Amino acid sequence: MQYCDYKEMLNQKSVIRKMFQYALERGKEIGYNNVFDYSLGNPSVPPPKAFNDAIIRLLKSPTAVNIHQYSPNLGITEVREAIAQSLNRRFGMHYKTEHIFMTAGATGAIAHALRAVTKPGDEVITFAPCFPEYKPYVNLSGGILKIVEPDITNFQINFESFEKLLTPNVHAILINSPNNPTGIIYNETTILKLAKILEEKQTEFNHDIFIISDEPYREITFKGIKNPYISKYYKNTISCYSYSKSLSIPGERIGYLAANPECSNSELISAICVQISRGIGHNSPASIIQRALLDVIDQTADLSVYETNMNILYNEFIKLGFQCVKPDGTFYMFPQSLEKDANIFCEKAKKYDLIFVPGDSFGCKGHFRVSYCLTTEKVKRSIVNLRTFVNKEYKNLKQAQKAENPSLYV
Repeated sequence: MQYCDYKEMLNQKSVIRKMFQYALERGKEIGYNNVFDYSLGNPSVPPPKAFNDAIIRLLKSPTAVNIHQYSPNLGITEVREAIAQSLNRRFGMHYKTEHIFMTAGATGAIAHALRAVTKPGDEVITFAPCFPEYKPYVNLSGGILKIVEPDITNFQINFESFEKLLTPNVHAILINSPNNPTGIIYNETTILKLAKILEEKQTEFNHDIFIISDEPYREITFKGIKNPYISKYYKNTISCYSYSKSLSIPGERIGYLAANPECSNSELISAICVQISRGIGHNSPASIIQRALLDVIDQTADLSVYETNMNILYNEFIKLGFQCVKPDGTFYMFPQSLEKDANIFCEKAKKYDLIFVPGDSFGCKGHFRVSYCLTTEKVKRSIVNLRTFVNKEYKNLKQAQKAENPSLYV
């Protein structure tokens, strides 16, 4: 990657950030509380009190100077050990401290995982719709990203499209479940089928194929939904986790990489990651934040607001005639827009101070992402604007839908 390539990237700025920036500017005009900003996945609930208390206690401790010193390159040993034990308790795994590498969020974990199991020129497969930043993540590691077409009926894996892309050049599969932008969780049937295919292809191609599992939304799973832990189903899995969403601390930039104890070279991957850090300028998370995790290792913030918000919005979208696969978790949903071009749809929504993100950059046209990291009070207020938007901009469509299915409009 050369200077000119990075310069070219200036013309490929994140659509999510553009919409978020618009919302901020609009907020200066009418007050941000009156802008219904569904653009950015920025957690909206406070972290656990125990986390804040731990920070204060550490700062006031007699040995406070130590918490501002460098962390070991792998991360603080006691923290890595606590994470391994927590994963073992929760998911029936057999992690040891050596399998855990502390990172600056899931992004840092993915950056290391890609470089640990692929070399420049290798292909990496992911599944649309997907987080737009996967493209630079893979490309800047020297890989080539291949994207599987979506199955918009349920957003499970489109295996027909997947198997067409699965060639001997593929060395890693990058998956995200619970998923951004759909909120869908890959069910056990999907995971078992994926694992079976990859096991067969590893034998056929005579090389490892790793699953790199991007799991920042693991803890945001709605009632009655099973969320399979990917490493339980496929040995060559590297889990990439962030505490940004579960503890509601995105600004602290802390997460980890967990190499399945049964994967190839499992005992070496963390050590390899240290060497990768030397080349990409990565440093371990702040020592104080790592140590504060010890007090909340099995806790989460109160995440219930996201399911409450989801139900309010999902029910309203369906009532207004949208097609939408109901989310299983996260704080996203991904309805179909009311016209073919979701970019036009989202531009029209801005006139009503509704800020959505068109689905094109997620690899799925004709849809838009709704990030409901708002207070429930604000979500409820947004419904008035949503109804006005649909009734004014899509009146004829609404009338046709009402004639076709009047029971929805009782």
